[in-house]
Parts: sequence; structure tokens; C-alpha cells
Amino acid sequence: MTEVRVRSLENLQVHVEFDDHTMLADEPPGIGDGEGPSPYELLLSALGSCTAMTLLLYARRKEWALKNVEVDMKHDRVYVDDSENAEGRGGQLDRFALDIRLLGDIDEEQRERLAYIATRCPVRKTLAGEPRFEETVTVFSA
Repeated sequence: MTEVRVRSLENLQVHVEFDDHTMLADEPPGIGDGEGPSPYELLLSALGSCTAMTLLLYARRKEWALKNVEVDMKHDRVYVDDSENAEGRGGQLDRFALDIRLLGDIDEEQRERLAYIATRCPVRKTLAGEPRFEETVTVFSA
């Protein structure tokens, strides 16, 4: 099980802790202070990291000559259709655009297989699935 702890700091800044690593997340200036990546930038970094690692691990297992992977990503919310309920539940969907570049002596058959393998990264499968959320909220007096 993966575990991460997030603690609020000042304004909208949060301190993120995981195992032996820490980082700061924030919202852009005007909303926050711009001191770290935004939540959606963190989400995209998780997707891109997972995609690159999945491709590299697969290519290494196959002993293919993949040397480097670059993944550029964009996320936006788009309307499903022009309906009266466009702002309601199901009226918008999240769209992820990935531009994956492979560096190495890769032939067309290997490129096609790696394009498929990119769709199999665990973070992408989580985003495409139907995750369940279990939350508890505890109030402590100041």
C-alpha cells in the first residue's frame, strides 16, 4: 500500500511527505503563492512518471535498445456535449493528452508494442478505472 501524508502550511501551501522524500505543493500565484507544483501538475507528473517507467521496464525486460523516454502531457476538462446539463454530473470529462517520445534503436513493431504498453501503466489504469474513496474526518480543537 502506498502512503503519503499532506499537511497544510501557510496560505494554500502543503508539505507532502512520502517515505524518505518531501516536497511542497501549492497553487499558482493569484490563487496561492506559486511555491510548488499544483495538484493537477502533481497528477500529471505521476502519470508521466509511471508511463516512462513502465516503458523503460518493459523494454529492458525485452532487451530492446530503448535509451530514454520523454512524456509531455496536458490536462483539461471538456464538455461532453452541448446540453442543458453541461455543468451537472457527467456534463464534463477529464481529457489527458500525452505526447510520448522514444529515444533508441526501436523498429516499427517495437514502437507499436510500446505505444500499447504505455496504456497499461498502473497510474493510467487507476485514472481510467472507478476508484473508491474511503474517508474519515477527525476534528481536533485548537
